Amino acid sequence: MEHLTSRIRRAGFAAAALAVTGALLAGCTAAAESAEQAADPTGDAVEILDMEIALDDEARAQLPDDIAAAGAVRVATDAPYAPFEMFVEEGSDELTGVDVLLGQAIGAKLGIAFEFAQQGFDGIIPALQAGNFDVTISAMTSSVERMDVLTFVDYSASGTGILTRAGNPDGIETYLDLCGKDVAVQAATSQVDLVNGVWQAECAAEGREPIALSEFPSDSDAQLAITAGKAVASLLTKPSAGYVAKITGDGDTFEVVEDPTAPNGYDATLNGIGVLASNAELAEAIQAALQSLMDDGSYDAILAEFGVEGIGIDEATINGAAS
Repeated sequence: MEHLTSRIRRAGFAAAALAVTGALLAGCTAAAESAEQAADPTGDAVEILDMEIALDDEARAQLPDDIAAAGAVRVATDAPYAPFEMFVEEGSDELTGVDVLLGQAIGAKLGIAFEFAQQGFDGIIPALQAGNFDVTISAMTSSVERMDVLTFVDYSASGTGILTRAGNPDGIETYLDLCGKDVAVQAATSQVDLVNGVWQAECAAEGREPIALSEFPSDSDAQLAITAGKAVASLLTKPSAGYVAKITGDGDTFEVVEDPTAPNGYDATLNGIGVLASNAELAEAIQAALQSLMDDGSYDAILAEFGVEGIGIDEATINGAAS
């Protein structure tokens, strides 16, 4: 597992994915087919998730000449990291996921192929610097520290989410409703730090009992604590929570608490498509294409396909974390 701040602040995406592998493979076929259809855009509309993604002439005009001449954008990603990038089936090198479909849709808007290839997460930035890739789309946090090297086109925001039983029988509306209750979490995650460093103090300030936090080896263990009645909720990144809720059982086992004061999750950070800072024109072209997807609803549909609507943002910013 990467360092907790390397990607979206997560809690065991890999463990959660392993726990639902069967459902994952069954549910991704249509998405994978859509990604394959989008792999070689020619300027005509491309079908993704039954949507026609049309060329955006203004965005296309912003592409650097060398990229346009190359006919493809080389994209570094590190799979599996469900639901962002993952293999369609075990042993396959065919990719699907939020990042893959979103990249293909951006390519359709630009009239150029976005070709994804595997790269270990820790080696992504060096590989960009070496000229092996043009961009990275790999659930990377848009951190200010990385902006010395990369320009980020921000495409989502994610923080901690609360997963509870379907129907939310305990009436959890905000994190303060967890005070005095049994809550499950994967050990050694940012969620543990958030509870112990912030939420417990706020429970005390409200005159409530502390959260009874139980730590487990994996997210899937924490989710079992909910179904076994040993916890009212588990804490994990909001996209992971949404994905687990969508694909577990028939989607009626868990649900995600939606707190309107924290639509992207608690302690949320921006996530971005990384482009070398020296290639501002490409970043601006991607920003224009992404904003076009946001404006026509395609962006929302791609997030909804994987149950992660909660990480959506309204505007495709550049280096938004620095402002």
